[in-house]
Amino acid sequence: MKQYLERASYTWSEDSIRLINTPSQAVRQKFFYVQEVGYFKTSPPYFTERANLNSYLIVYTLSGKGVLQYNSKKYVIYPGQAFYIHCIPNHLYSCADKAGWEILWLHFNGVTARGYYDEFTKNQFAITKFQDTFFIESTMRRILSLTIKKDVHSEIITSNLIVNLLTELIIQNNNESLALSFIPDYIKQTLKELEKHFLEPFSLENLAASIGISKYHLSREFKKYIGTTLNEYVITLRLNYAKELLRYSQSSVGDIAYACGINQVSHFINLFKSREGMTPLQYRKEWNVLSS
Repeated sequence: MKQYLERASYTWSEDSIRLINTPSQAVRQKFFYVQEVGYFKTSPPYFTERANLNSYLIVYTLSGKGVLQYNSKKYVIYPGQAFYIHCIPNHLYSCADKAGWEILWLHFNGVTARGYYDEFTKNQFAITKFQDTFFIESTMRRILSLTIKKDVHSEIITSNLIVNLLTELIIQNNNESLALSFIPDYIKQTLKELEKHFLEPFSLENLAASIGISKYHLSREFKKYIGTTLNEYVITLRLNYAKELLRYSQSSVGDIAYACGINQVSHFINLFKSREGMTPLQYRKEWNVLSS
């Protein structure tokens, strides 16, 4: 295990708050939980440098200006902006304003924390600018308040607030990524072709030829703009159709497999189970309107 690193200059106001939290074992095993949370009004030369800390950190700027050094890049953080990082890589953040840098911050973790962070960074790492500044400020202040005044429900409520916060960060970051580029017409055309012909045998070569570009370029650009492979997109369309037939028809699983363009019933069942966590028959039993 790599050695933990921390260097810091603790120059913040007397009314700043720093709370260290010890979550219950049940919450640690099931939910998101606070490790540390606080409010700082810092002044130069405030900084914190860390590495190899098993934690995720959100820092939101209320006023002033800060700087983050992360993944060999430097980012300036202004009011209304937040950064969300994994604290294993070396990182340093500091006050970059003579008048001070006022922040709300949250160190957290949880069983699905890595998955959320991977989703946040799947296109690129970016500083997040919030349109709804009330949402992030009020959410982080409520997490701080719940950590101060614990009761029997506070940990579960806090976990839900962290999920809401992460969801908004992911959405904002994806919107930023989409704003940097538009979806080309040939990708839109590809989507239309797939939705029209997904029940037919899939051929990348034929699809690319009908669009008028190389199959390698189409594969790469489709994943870039849509976030999944062509093959996986076709599978999703077929499984969505299969669910419709399972719920609203009395066709056998074999007939449904063939209707969805999958010629081996065993392959269809394995495909369905790997993505839904249940067999087609179990899905039908749970969802079939005709049997209810």
